[in-house]
Amino acid sequence: MLRTARLVAVLLAALGAAAPLPAHAAEPERWSVRIMGNDAGFMTVEHAAGGVVRTHFEYNDRGRGPKVDSRLVLGADGTPTSLEVDGNEYLKGPVAERFSRDGGRATWKNRAEQGESASAAGAFYSSYDGTPNEIAFLVDAAAKAPGGRLALLPTGSVTVEKLAEVEVAAGGETRRLVPWEVVGLGLEPFLVWLEPDGSYFGAPGTWFSMLPVGWEGVNDQLVDFGEKRGTERRKALAKQLARRPAAGIAFTGAGVFDPEARLVRPGMTVLVLGERIAAVGQDGTVSIPAGAEVVDARGKTLVPGLWDMHQHLGDLDGILDIAAGVTTGRDLANDTDTMLARKKSWDSGETIGPRVLLAGFIDSPGPYAGPSKVLVSTPEEAIAAVDKYAELGYVQVKTYSSLVPALLPVIAKRAHEHGMLVSGHVPATMIAEQAIAQGFDEVQHVNMLLLNLWPEVTETRTPARFTEVAERAADVDLASPEVRKLIDLMLVHDTVSDPTLATFESLYLSRAGSIGPTWQAIAHRLPPQVRRGLLAGGLPVPEGKDERFRASFRKCVELVGVLHRAGVRLVAGTDDFAGFTLHRELELFVEAGIPAPEVLRIATLGAAEVMGWEGELGSLTPGKLADLAVVPGDPTQDIGALRRIETVVKGGTVYDSAALYASIGIAPAAND
Repeated sequence: MLRTARLVAVLLAALGAAAPLPAHAAEPERWSVRIMGNDAGFMTVEHAAGGVVRTHFEYNDRGRGPKVDSRLVLGADGTPTSLEVDGNEYLKGPVAERFSRDGGRATWKNRAEQGESASAAGAFYSSYDGTPNEIAFLVDAAAKAPGGRLALLPTGSVTVEKLAEVEVAAGGETRRLVPWEVVGLGLEPFLVWLEPDGSYFGAPGTWFSMLPVGWEGVNDQLVDFGEKRGTERRKALAKQLARRPAAGIAFTGAGVFDPEARLVRPGMTVLVLGERIAAVGQDGTVSIPAGAEVVDARGKTLVPGLWDMHQHLGDLDGILDIAAGVTTGRDLANDTDTMLARKKSWDSGETIGPRVLLAGFIDSPGPYAGPSKVLVSTPEEAIAAVDKYAELGYVQVKTYSSLVPALLPVIAKRAHEHGMLVSGHVPATMIAEQAIAQGFDEVQHVNMLLLNLWPEVTETRTPARFTEVAERAADVDLASPEVRKLIDLMLVHDTVSDPTLATFESLYLSRAGSIGPTWQAIAHRLPPQVRRGLLAGGLPVPEGKDERFRASFRKCVELVGVLHRAGVRLVAGTDDFAGFTLHRELELFVEAGIPAPEVLRIATLGAAEVMGWEGELGSLTPGKLADLAVVPGDPTQDIGALRRIETVVKGGTVYDSAALYASIGIAPAAND
């Protein structure tokens, strides 16, 4: 779940930017923070004379989460003249952010940036670790600017639009709220909910929400409003950017990647009719129907649609995946109702997104319980949860770190009776060998395999599951009997590994203030405020441990190579930024010593085989569903060529990758 948590942290940082002092706010106010409907933290706000706003904000997400105190001073124009933020950020690193402005000159320093501007008058400092309520001040200042557009410091701009008021009710009391649409802080517009006087109301959401105490019950109404508006926007994009050639489409002169043979066959024609591949053969041997669209693909490679086997999909991820050539995603934990509706929309073509295979998330209650509504304590509850997921069409069950260990074999037995796979985090106090013996078909994350070597590390519900590996893995002998024992057990049980290397690269190698290696190839393509979020860094690194963290990550990569050479099946998943991170994951597989053609097979036919879909997907074979991507160059020689995908086909529907990226403010990949 790192990806979702990190994006929330980045979004809150982006929203940390800052309505004149509301008249009703003389006393401190309090908001409750909930994650998947469970209480997780709070925010308090106190307004004082002189435009001073004092805010405390904290929440606990499985042992992670920010805890900050903010002192914001607003100038006469509604923009900050000073800001102090102290405490810790999401991954518990220290926060000591400072901003000040005197006239037109401003200076700022946060954990990722330091700078100054001599022409800052009228611009709004977008804080890095500030509190969520600051967005109200930003919206108010932008609303007063020409065209609703306001320059931001240190970079970028924001545009706001006021929508019609919405009435909500809770506890017999009604309230009128104003939704403002904000453009410029993320990859697509989002809503900010304010009171009519411009003061902050709160942030509704399906995963993370923060609403005034006593008003938590309006969350679903506000979420529905936002989702309907977002869906209408995405429907319009689908009509604009998706096309299905009436008489089919033929790609000629192409190199075609054959995942069975692990090579590219040159000079090939691939004919797509309807939603399926009608023919594949040497140029001149395939009969192309009259009226079919013909695409000259000389110098390019056609690869089967890519699979991302570890996602927590949101609406925006649909476009990100398709643009990157990811035509199938496996969702490994999400809000059930929201995800089922999202999947239906993508499957119908109403909006743009990949095919989705669903895994149901199960954990047990406790202080570090995963962000899920499905928390079980007894065998009866566990069986009922599995049955419900099976009834809804889920193909897999994913367990989490707080699961009562005795429930794992109960869940595995029931899931296997339904024909479902079982995977997840190894529950705390257990090691990977035990989870595999008790029914795991797959282990998520490379750290869960390495923790098998240190059974004394029993508290893996917290960030210790990351930090212990960062501290210890550098010394692991991958040829040791202990490692060999684990690998042999995986081979006996045909246990799959989903290592999510790119996630750990970001955690272990990213340093605050610079773009880490995970994002270096694509950061320049992102909008300024999104790019800022990539400067946050990863895990806090204790003094003197920088090289140890780096060496431990190298050992993670090496382990993946050892697993592959031993015959353990791998899948490529990300648990992070959709689309882009899969490309990086595949590069890391190559760095692990796996040949690029084999890596391509893992991300296509190999994934389809793991999920039992090889009869329909995974290769460009007549009769299979037409999922493919057109890649300039040859990714079997340069896996990085996948970043330059030009055209994507999902079930016969054709998309231009550059146009998809442009629709969410991302520059094309021509210069990557």
